[in-house]
Amino acid sequence: MKIFTTALLAGAALGMAFAGPALAEGKRIGVSWSNFQEERWKTDEAAMKEAIEAAGDSYVSADAQASASKQITDVEALLSQGVDALIILAMDKDAIGPAIEQAANEGVPVVGYDRLIEDDRAFYLTFDNKGVGRIIAEEVTKVQPEGNFAIIKGDKGDPNATFLLEGMMEVIGGDVEGGKINIACETFTDGWKPDNAQKNMEQCLTSQNNEIDAVLAENDGMAGGVIAALSAQGMDGATPVGGQDGDLAALNRVARGTQTVSVWKNSRDLGKKAAEIASALADGKTMEEIEGAEKWSGGEKGVEMNAIFLEPTPITKETLDKAIDAGHISKEQACEGAQDDVPACQG
Repeated sequence: MKIFTTALLAGAALGMAFAGPALAEGKRIGVSWSNFQEERWKTDEAAMKEAIEAAGDSYVSADAQASASKQITDVEALLSQGVDALIILAMDKDAIGPAIEQAANEGVPVVGYDRLIEDDRAFYLTFDNKGVGRIIAEEVTKVQPEGNFAIIKGDKGDPNATFLLEGMMEVIGGDVEGGKINIACETFTDGWKPDNAQKNMEQCLTSQNNEIDAVLAENDGMAGGVIAALSAQGMDGATPVGGQDGDLAALNRVARGTQTVSVWKNSRDLGKKAAEIASALADGKTMEEIEGAEKWSGGEKGVEMNAIFLEPTPITKETLDKAIDAGHISKEQACEGAQDDVPACQG
């Protein structure tokens, strides 16, 4: 019996020895999220995780819960778990520096996801955020070409807030200089939080005696906060509001007429692309060898980086069908309470 038991144990050990390398064949892709308060990150995550697992790799993640310091700890923990590549949605562009340094020291490649990490050791993957800002301003000024404008910007620690503003000003800058458009209010919004945006908008309306003709909000969550503030004053639907992200609630607001445009950045495409880039870098490809990579140095510090920029899609009443046809939102969700002049909701 003792011999038989010993043989069984030996066999089990041998089996584990064979199973170990088989289980370890796939790469471990670590993902550090800044937070999950925004609806869209869940969509990004689903696409990213699906692509990672389809490639035979494993997905490991952490949520920094809007804390820049926690994100550093999260990255350290992911590295300690032996990840082969990191995808980082940075909470703060400057505070994330030590995490990039540690990853570089351990030879772990980094993909800066959606938000710029201005370090040439990170691959930059995002949508054309200046282009997004241009689209928001273009669509709002089609409806309201002059008057008092409010600009509700994102978090001051996020470079995207600046890129979006730069894109907006490319459209309205000349009219601002010429006096056709007056920037009555311009505020950063801590954490991109809708409730903070609502407070900013309430303060703006109070300071301007409600004389605000249009609002350029830098994402859909904040646009929702803005519209809540406008609604309290009976101004929702009468005051054009722009946003971006293609949030489901925002697309419905477009159909209802309370939001003029939501610039849809198909986050499923972005999540999938991030997974593909991270896997390729983990396999030893250089950043320059990533298909579609271009050299870019448009950040605050002018650091030359390897980057890919995906194209955004404006969703207005006239183009709501694009989001529906792509399966991003159902017709029922998009069209609930829709106005009569929305083609996608007719019939």
